[in-house]
Amino acid sequence: MVWRGMSQPKAISLISGGLDSLLATKVTMDQGVHVEGINFYTGFCVEGHTHAIRKQDKAKPKRNNALWVAETLGIKLHIIDIVEEYKDILLNPKHGYGANMNPCLDCKIFMVHKAQQWINENGFDFIITGEVVGQRPMSQRKETMPIISRESGAEDRLLRPLSAKNLPPTLAEREGWIKRDQLYGFNGRNRKPQMELAEHFGFTDYAKPAGGCCFLTDENYSAKLVDLWQARGHRDYEMDDIMLLKVGRHIRPSNHFKLIIGREEGENKFLQGYTKTYTSIKTTSHAGPLTLIDGVANDADLELAARITARFSQGKNEDSVTVETRRQNGETQLLNVKPLSADDIKQEWYV
Repeated sequence: MVWRGMSQPKAISLISGGLDSLLATKVTMDQGVHVEGINFYTGFCVEGHTHAIRKQDKAKPKRNNALWVAETLGIKLHIIDIVEEYKDILLNPKHGYGANMNPCLDCKIFMVHKAQQWINENGFDFIITGEVVGQRPMSQRKETMPIISRESGAEDRLLRPLSAKNLPPTLAEREGWIKRDQLYGFNGRNRKPQMELAEHFGFTDYAKPAGGCCFLTDENYSAKLVDLWQARGHRDYEMDDIMLLKVGRHIRPSNHFKLIIGREEGENKFLQGYTKTYTSIKTTSHAGPLTLIDGVANDADLELAARITARFSQGKNEDSVTVETRRQNGETQLLNVKPLSADDIKQEWYV
């Protein structure tokens, strides 16, 4: 589309790195709109962290999918850190949580609100998202779409190109920036229509359209986050907390301390970066994990932690395994311990 006698309309697209935002952006660009992307970093994104660390994920692309989408489409991407602002959304969601610790509706309202602020500051005309009516049980229902538009402040400046025909016309359509008949009416959780559209556009290498991109939707991760809050007696977190919940086995033998045990070499190397701020344990007589102790452990706790660590080493069936403990102040100690048996590690200790 060629714009004569008026400036080219401009839109900002919320880019998660998934297939839906890729397609929504492409559909809009093909109507002659100037589109730039925006990605909000909360710290809870699944991609690019554990995939880069763990050997079992070595076949997965080591990339930031939002950057990859922007590169594929040839658009500018603005990455905005909202870690601190996002805390209030996670801790006090007006609309509550989903199946786990995911405040999906409040999260979407917040991000669209941030995008609305951005377009006001930068002279853009409207906002694009890849939302599809009926795709997500909490935030993408027909009755929640107007809530997002209203409470974010975006109102009819919010366009959902993949589901637009299921929703009232927006400003972009009424102003003629976008032709409604070139938008889509996708509905429900079936991703086949999106995959067929991707094939039409020639997109073959994209993030698999399932599972979401947020750790807060994951049952195991959410359980670890709740455990962290309960143990500390307050609902707060720092960036290191978010990262460490993504890595290793988490075992809590007592309310006042927890073990974070590396499951493979990549995780051991990652945990090594925290040995100056956490008490740590590593096996020296046998190959084994690096363990961090989150909390305050006395001598008896330290010995128990050493025996648990030994259990996950190659010396787990030996009578004695030598471990090195290192306090945050740098003080080290060698211990010879008998590894716990599998039965000795209570199932309820696993977080």
